[in-house]
Amino acid sequence: MTNSSGELDGRAAWTVAAAAVAILTIAYGAPLIAVLAMKPIAAELQTQRSGAAAVGAFVYVGASIGGILAGWLAGRLGVRRIVMFGAVMMAAGLVLSASGGLLELYAGHGVLMGLFGSACMFSPLLTYVSRWFERRRGSAVALISSGQAVAGTIWPPLLQFGIDEIGWRHTMTLFGLFLVLAVIALAAVFLRPPPEVPAAVVAATRGAQRPASVVGLSPNLAMMLLMLAIFCCCVPMAMPMQHVVAYCGDLGFASQYGAAMLSVLLGSAFLARQFWGWLCDRIGGLQTLVLSSMAQITALTGFLLTQDGVALFFVSSAFGFGLAGLVPAYVIVVRDYYPLVEANWRIPTVLFGGTMGMAAGGWGAGLLFDQFSSYLPAFGTGVAFNMLNFVILMFLFTRSRGLHTRLMRQPQTST
Repeated sequence: MTNSSGELDGRAAWTVAAAAVAILTIAYGAPLIAVLAMKPIAAELQTQRSGAAAVGAFVYVGASIGGILAGWLAGRLGVRRIVMFGAVMMAAGLVLSASGGLLELYAGHGVLMGLFGSACMFSPLLTYVSRWFERRRGSAVALISSGQAVAGTIWPPLLQFGIDEIGWRHTMTLFGLFLVLAVIALAAVFLRPPPEVPAAVVAATRGAQRPASVVGLSPNLAMMLLMLAIFCCCVPMAMPMQHVVAYCGDLGFASQYGAAMLSVLLGSAFLARQFWGWLCDRIGGLQTLVLSSMAQITALTGFLLTQDGVALFFVSSAFGFGLAGLVPAYVIVVRDYYPLVEANWRIPTVLFGGTMGMAAGGWGAGLLFDQFSSYLPAFGTGVAFNMLNFVILMFLFTRSRGLHTRLMRQPQTST
């Protein structure tokens, strides 16, 4: 199918973006079951908290490794086929996970749901939708990145009800059936090829396919710093997201209370992500990253200062607001500083650092809990990683501002 470049930022583009949000909302519901059932899984399988927390971490590890290849394949085979394949793998992973013990949980989540499932969803869809937008790219990327936040708002109370009533195993199986049917239907109907780049634009950018520098650094060095930065912001990001339900249980609150707190955290992230996307379109990706990092570290400190149930709802909401601006802004930075022809591999490579950070943060928080019987050391470690993230981002931002200033001050010569 041949598309007109006139569809950029138009109705068709927003329809595609809405379909991508729906797909990610469903897909991100799958790993939430293990998050919500962390304590029941640990009790039933007689494992420590870190053993149960590793289930969710393996999804991120698999997705980070497979995302780079999935992004490359999506550029050649089309995103529709890749997403459909990912849906089948995620459903198979849930069924396998529900069939046995820790080994089946790890294989089902890490290999099928992560390496072959989630990897075919997030990075390919982010890159795909970014190709439908020019003027509103930041808002669009922020919108589809909200799939995880929408999933965290909608699914926890429903999945917690399923876990309480029929058990985590049956809940996984039933959700897997729903996932494969719904995602395949959405992909088949809505995921059409993106608008073609006009031949004149392609010709004009051929010589610029390898930028000489990015913020005054070599392109690959700048990308490595972005990978380190996103790793350091996703380590603390994963801690409340994956452990707030168990944390509430440790404080004596009911399971539905913890599920509601997770919904508040990710619901706040969904609403805030639209704000961060709007801001990114106006001030740029790097400055948005700096501000969002500051917001996340401020809110994360709140988990160290209170264990009051009502106060934790406010802290969770503030944390969701802070984390919302981070991941989409990294995508915008890559699109702003690197050529379009490199997007299919540079975006998932940068996001590789983020998913590895999510894995490390989710599992590490469980490991620290096993050592100290408290989540406070984990939250303190998260603050330290967030501080390193802020330092890296400030370094990149100041270099970009300094380079801009030097270019503006260069004397103009006439011929």
